Amino acid sequence: MTFATAAFPIRARRRNLRLNIPPISLAALTWAGAASGTTAQSWRIGTVLAARPLGVNPQGLLVLQIGALTVEADVSHSQLPAQFQVRVLSLGAQPQLEVLSQAADPTFQRMLRERLPQQNGYTPLLSTLSALAQRPALRQLPADVRTALAVLEQALRTPAEITRGDGLREAIRRSGLFFESRLLQPRPGQPMPPADDWKGALLRLASLLDRRAPAPPPSDRGDAAPPLLQRALQSQPRLPLPLPALTGDDDVAQLLRRLHGDVKAALARIEVAQLDASAHPASAWIIEVPLLGKDGHDVLQIKLEFGTDGAEGSKGWTLGFALDLPPLGPVQGELQLNEPRLSVRLWAERIETAQKLERQFTPLRQRLAACGVLLDQLSCQVGIPNPPGSGALLLKATA
Repeated sequence: MTFATAAFPIRARRRNLRLNIPPISLAALTWAGAASGTTAQSWRIGTVLAARPLGVNPQGLLVLQIGALTVEADVSHSQLPAQFQVRVLSLGAQPQLEVLSQAADPTFQRMLRERLPQQNGYTPLLSTLSALAQRPALRQLPADVRTALAVLEQALRTPAEITRGDGLREAIRRSGLFFESRLLQPRPGQPMPPADDWKGALLRLASLLDRRAPAPPPSDRGDAAPPLLQRALQSQPRLPLPLPALTGDDDVAQLLRRLHGDVKAALARIEVAQLDASAHPASAWIIEVPLLGKDGHDVLQIKLEFGTDGAEGSKGWTLGFALDLPPLGPVQGELQLNEPRLSVRLWAERIETAQKLERQFTPLRQRLAACGVLLDQLSCQVGIPNPPGSGALLLKATA
């Protein structure tokens, strides 16, 4: 289980190092310096550290001991048990820890510990698929692998599909995040397992590749990224086509090896998202939808969140999205729906893209008015936002 508590400021002291860190969420405890010096020797991705309250200092801040580090925290709106644990999610300049309850499922911990370093985004896999489609070596792949690749291609959504409400709903449903629930609750006439599900197609391809050779070890990407729910939305551009030197028929083994690694990393990405979602109340989801775009593949990232307005007490949905299309560049958006009222905010990195979007505002207002929706805000700003909780914390450290 994961504690999700109010944000609080932390001041950490270790020898003569002093860190001043802005408010952060206890569910994704973050600070710099904790992975330096002797403390770093016991910190590894997935390591679980013991933590306990030590008392209250004269300023009214709660003093905690987490591993070999002592921190002072303002948790006036939260309660912590006498003993608890934190798990290391990522290292680097800003290590990220997740607070666990004592009753955390050891199987859950083991699975998350294994998959966090293995995960990678979909763009490397999609780049490999684009390269395969353009090379004669594709014809030399085994027939069952070519069939599995065709199934994977069918699981991709198209931009035209996700521009419709029902199409977007179906794309979310087939994104892989709900694969197991679809197995438990099949629709009449639906094949088993669902052949149109992204995770199902990845599992089929991974199984075939596993029979031929072990998967290559995960590439050393330095720092393991935390689960998607603990990060901000991020536009993901296409990667350059890999394997520029592979043009002959003797490159099949290398193609399969690269494909195998990319598939395993994409599966780990889905499973980390599933594990993280199971540890939080079902009020927020981040879903990634791979798209079959023009002359390549793209990734649409969506955040769905159901919450209560603190001022008015009303409940509503927030839909955020991030996308990077070659003609438009990075684009992000946030739609807040509190029926019948709607607020829409868009961001575009390029000025010309913002102008294109603004030219669509008048027909959009007309369509929303025809549907009985009251539009409170409709805006587009130049530049991509860096909201709180994105991990880009401002730190000040003095020796």
